[in-house]
Amino acid sequence: MTLRNFLLYFPVSFLCLLLLTGETACTKSTAPPPNTASLQLSFSNLVNGQPMVLRTTNYVNAAGETFNITLFKYYVSNFSLTTTSGQEVVLTPEYFLVNEESDSTKVITLQKLPSGTYRSITFLLGVDSARNNSGAQTGALDPVNGMFWTWNSGYVMAKLEGTSPLSTMPANLIEFHIGGFKGANNALRMVQLSFPSPVALGQNGHAAFKISADAYTWFDQPNRISFQQLASCTSPGAQAAAIADNYKSMFTIKAD
Repeated sequence: MTLRNFLLYFPVSFLCLLLLTGETACTKSTAPPPNTASLQLSFSNLVNGQPMVLRTTNYVNAAGETFNITLFKYYVSNFSLTTTSGQEVVLTPEYFLVNEESDSTKVITLQKLPSGTYRSITFLLGVDSARNNSGAQTGALDPVNGMFWTWNSGYVMAKLEGTSPLSTMPANLIEFHIGGFKGANNALRMVQLSFPSPVALGQNGHAAFKISADAYTWFDQPNRISFQQLASCTSPGAQAAAIADNYKSMFTIKAD
C-alpha cells in the first residue's frame, strides 16, 4: 500500500491518536511518594534540670523561694518541620495535652510526614485562636481535662499548681493558669527546636526525639516571679503574657 493510499484509509487524526497513545505508554509516573514517615516525641518534665516529682519534692525558684508542684499540664499543637534548604512543611493541625500525671500523654507520634531532610521542628505552645473560638471540643480539647475556661470561652494554654511557704494565698497555694489568645496579652507562643543533626526521613522512615520541659523557666527570665508578690495568675492579662514569655524557652531537644 502506498503512503497516499494509507493516508486515505487512516486519517491524520487517527495517526495523531496512535502517536499520543504510544508516548503515554512509555512515560513513567511522576506521582510523588506517599507521606508515610513518622516522628515520635517523648516529653519529660523537669525543674531546674532535675526530674519533676509531684507533691513530695521541694524546689527553689530563681527568687530563692521554696515551692513544690502538684499539677503540671500544657498544650502543644500545630506542628511544622523545616528542611535543610529552609522550606517549611506545615503538618495537619493536631492538639496534644501533656500531663505530668499521665505517662501516656508524654509520648506523641506525628504521622504521614513527607519524605525529606529536616533541620528543626516548630510547634505552638497552646491552642490556636480558631479552636478557642469553636467552644468546648473533644479529645485533648475536652473540658474534662480541666483546661477550658467556661466563663471565658477559651483554653488554658499551660497550667502549674503547687504550694510555697512564701505564698499569701490560702493554704500557701501557688496557681498559674496561663491563657488568652487575642490582643496585646495573647499568651500563645511559638517554639522552634533545632534537631541535634539533620534528620533524613524517607518512605516509611521513623525518627525519635526526647523533649524536656523545665518548669523552672516559668519564674525566671525575662520576667522573674516572686511568690511573695505573685502567687496566683488565673485569667488572661499582662501577667499571663509575661509568664508565657518566660516558659516559651522551657523546651530542649535531643535524640532518643
